[in-house]
Amino acid sequence: MATKQQKKKKSFWHRIRFKYKLSFINESTLEEVWSFRLSQLSAFAVIVLFAFLLVGVTSFIIIKTPIRNYLPGYLDVEVRREIINNALRADSLERLIEIQNLYLENVGNILSGNISLDSIRTIDSTARTEADYDIPRSRKEAEYIKTFEEDEKYNLTVLNPDPFPTDGLFFYKPVDGIISSSYNAEIRHYGVDLVASLRASVLATLDGTVVFIGFDPNMGNVIQVQHKNGFISIYKHNELILKKVGDHVAAGEAIAIVGNTGKLSTGPHLHFELWYKGAPVNPEDFIVF
Repeated sequence: MATKQQKKKKSFWHRIRFKYKLSFINESTLEEVWSFRLSQLSAFAVIVLFAFLLVGVTSFIIIKTPIRNYLPGYLDVEVRREIINNALRADSLERLIEIQNLYLENVGNILSGNISLDSIRTIDSTARTEADYDIPRSRKEAEYIKTFEEDEKYNLTVLNPDPFPTDGLFFYKPVDGIISSSYNAEIRHYGVDLVASLRASVLATLDGTVVFIGFDPNMGNVIQVQHKNGFISIYKHNELILKKVGDHVAAGEAIAIVGNTGKLSTGPHLHFELWYKGAPVNPEDFIVF
């Protein structure tokens, strides 16, 4: 004889598996148009399956599309900037330790008599001596020095051996892609072509201000950003521009979406140019693509 608990269990399974009929009836003729049977168990299974499918589709859209860039906290610009600053500080400290170790090693060698005093000038740039080296010049050396000084008298570039002031600047890679065409000023190709996935995010290479947005029949959607120290970055063939003129952008911030616009575009890619004081420069000299 079945117990009371077994009867309840059997009644519960019978209840959730019992099928209900849902009918659609024509109000005028009272004719049954369509009907189907559904139990509580199957209805619960359908709802759970739909919820999992909805979560899966939503996650896929967020992960595989540029929408992820707008999620709070996703690769936050300030966090990335802090990571870069910490890496630069660590590199500077490592270099400082190397110089200090070299200095101590040289001092030890001098005290032990292994290295003479004058040779330390070529080994450790931090060491200074006040020795006056009076080395006589030959006639040819004197004539060459005089000629060189006359030629360089009015050359102001010698005051700044580095023509590009990039100290403290970190250039972000504008997009993850492969270079399909490099910089070549001889054929007036003043940038690099980066093949990337369609609708990938285009990132600002430096902090700056958007100074131009427009559409060119050959280059498609174009955006230009003015940076400090005379640099301007240009991004062409975009599918969509995310900023407007006058907006301030941070390094690594999404400013556009990779596209295939313009007559000169043969596929999804970004044409990236870098200019310094009105003259084009090779982006590969500043960025590791």
